[in-house]
Amino acid sequence: MATEAAVDQVGVEAAMERLARDARAAARALGEHGAADKNRALRAAARRIRSSENALLSANAKDLAVVDSARLTDAFVDRLKLTPDRIEAMAAGIEAVAALDDPVGDVMAAWERPNGLRIERVRVPLGVIGIIYESRPNVTADAGALCLKSGNAAILRGGSESYHSSNAIMDCLQAGLEEAGLPRAAIQMVPTTDRAAVGAMLTMADLIDIIVPRGGKSLIERVQRESRIPVIAHLDGNCHVYVERSADPETARSVAFNAKMRRPGICGAAETLLVDRAVARDVLPPILDDLARAGCELRGCDDTRALDGRVVPAGDSDWDTEYLDAIIAVKQVDGLDDAIAHINTHGSHHTDAIVTADEAAAERFLGAVDSAIVLHNASTQFADGGEFGMGAEIGISTGRLHARGPVGVEQLTTFKYVVRGSGQVRP
Repeated sequence: MATEAAVDQVGVEAAMERLARDARAAARALGEHGAADKNRALRAAARRIRSSENALLSANAKDLAVVDSARLTDAFVDRLKLTPDRIEAMAAGIEAVAALDDPVGDVMAAWERPNGLRIERVRVPLGVIGIIYESRPNVTADAGALCLKSGNAAILRGGSESYHSSNAIMDCLQAGLEEAGLPRAAIQMVPTTDRAAVGAMLTMADLIDIIVPRGGKSLIERVQRESRIPVIAHLDGNCHVYVERSADPETARSVAFNAKMRRPGICGAAETLLVDRAVARDVLPPILDDLARAGCELRGCDDTRALDGRVVPAGDSDWDTEYLDAIIAVKQVDGLDDAIAHINTHGSHHTDAIVTADEAAAERFLGAVDSAIVLHNASTQFADGGEFGMGAEIGISTGRLHARGPVGVEQLTTFKYVVRGSGQVRP
């Protein structure tokens, strides 16, 4: 793999072009290898991650030392931090991807025309995928595994905050590729923290087929603004939990707390809690107390503030904010239609949940809320490809074309038509 010194010697643009050309060659080479070789590489990478626990923790400590000195938020540090349990989860996630059915070559549909032509729509890889992400080093493992399983070459550009951690994980992935006889260039890490590397990636439409940004709103907006390559992206995860008037109070209490506080810094964390005004006086105080006791800052409407003196006034911007921190906005609404209107107006079309015992209300919410993921009586923190049985994910797409929701192996493929004839010519 190229080093920062090598990049300095030849320049960022030249280094990125070389990286992308190597990726293109590797993508073609992967077409000569079947599922067995890809799965062998993934399982070998998982073994290497487990055996490299000390090296991974040491690399992560270097990254944490930098962010600690920068006094970044606890939620940011949590996204960056590796632990033995998280390292095991990375390895297990790679093995879960290996255990999935191989999507490449899957016949999605088949039919025969009156003239005898037999037509199949067959899944094929996208090609070369550039993935730009920020502080979560586990994305390196997830993205590399998913791209390889789906037959794609990957160029990964992690955040500068996780540079040492991501490169240590990359070493494990490339060791797995080598053990299985696959090209190391099938999964590569951009070898510099220079932001110019991102700009260079976004112009390489002849070498990179898809860009997937995963991170904060400013990163994704920059990628969508500058990219000459198609983008699979989500904007911010402004997720909601709506407690409908028929909700079981204990279910509402449990779901609301988990949706916000299990991991406040992930994109599936709830940022706004909506409660039906008809039951707010009875249902809301215990929920607010649980959140406040756990250290969550409460921002709310005037009616909510009247129920708990710890609630500070919510401004207009709070309904549109992805906090990624232990902060939640709380609002009382006038029934189901008001809740749906609020979510469709202020939400980011990522993940939204309703807590209710009324099946008709649940079905109306699930159908009317315009989000990639909608849930009934379950925490928004289930917005995760692993939890969906997809092994892992690159991100949650909030777009409408090609992929929506968790982006797993199937979403990293396209298709082509295979037509078989017996000498037919068109009149």
